[in-house]
Amino acid sequence: MSHVLHGDGAIRRNSLYGSSIENTYAGVLSFMRRNYTRDLTSVDVAISGIPLDLATTFRPGARLGPAAVRAASVQLAELKPYPWGFDPFDELAVVDYGDCWFDAHNPLTIVPSIIEHARTILVSGAKMLTFGGDHFITYPLLKAHVEHYGRPLSLIHFDAHCDTWPDDEPASLNHGTMFYKAIKEGLIDPARSVQVGIRTWNDDFMGMQVLDAQWVHTYGAAAAIQRIAQVVGDNACYLTFDIDCLDPAFAPGTGTPVAGGLSSAQALQIVRGLGAVNLVGMDVVEVSPPFDQSEITALAAAHIAVDLLCLLRNRKVAVREAA
Repeated sequence: MSHVLHGDGAIRRNSLYGSSIENTYAGVLSFMRRNYTRDLTSVDVAISGIPLDLATTFRPGARLGPAAVRAASVQLAELKPYPWGFDPFDELAVVDYGDCWFDAHNPLTIVPSIIEHARTILVSGAKMLTFGGDHFITYPLLKAHVEHYGRPLSLIHFDAHCDTWPDDEPASLNHGTMFYKAIKEGLIDPARSVQVGIRTWNDDFMGMQVLDAQWVHTYGAAAAIQRIAQVVGDNACYLTFDIDCLDPAFAPGTGTPVAGGLSSAQALQIVRGLGAVNLVGMDVVEVSPPFDQSEITALAAAHIAVDLLCLLRNRKVAVREAA
């Protein structure tokens, strides 16, 4: 009898490490078949969903995003991820923590609920990889991360939209204004933050370095990687990836699509080149399955998330080898 676990590893695997053999078309749909658990003992990364789309300004549906990204990950869990050539879960302890619960019918409680969800994970020592939901979720996640790390963070922000339009209403839920709030509240350091793929106008980008979509098309992914590293340096960094950074040809399933965006290949090359960045938190947001075609948007999001985990795996190995 083989000792290799076959099927439903998300609920049958005893170890936090390693992978199981699964039928891609069946089984419990945790992200990348990781253990479904709320036990954060010795966990490196906790994946969770925040199924919120009350802050959208155009098309809804992002509340269904976390489930769609989990479902799209089944194919990626079958093989070692490309181009890395290793199983990140041999070295990185990753669990699927499930979804953040909040009362969607009581909007004033949503931000505190997300903050408390994040606090519970961060206090364990685990990092967070979070699936939206609309992009507003990054605002309470930043609050929790800054509270935990005790200092403003750098932001690497992939998006079609800058999300720094003015908003001085403390209780507003708006996925286009949360980084205005974050800068005003000192959660992020704009001088050490970068926005990539922007292709909507704002009269005031609030001091962040903007590598708009045309810049990336002109100078390429390698130049973007170099510029991001220069701006962020060794500062603790939160990375947020709005899937509408991609052109609608590659990510139609999103709430506010904008033509002229990055290709999947460009975005993945940039993400894969961020190995020198000190990532302390990450999210992938704005996947809206009702507007998707053949799950290509959810699949792009799942690829991005796996690459982020591979970056963390490499950093963990490098730290261990340097010790």
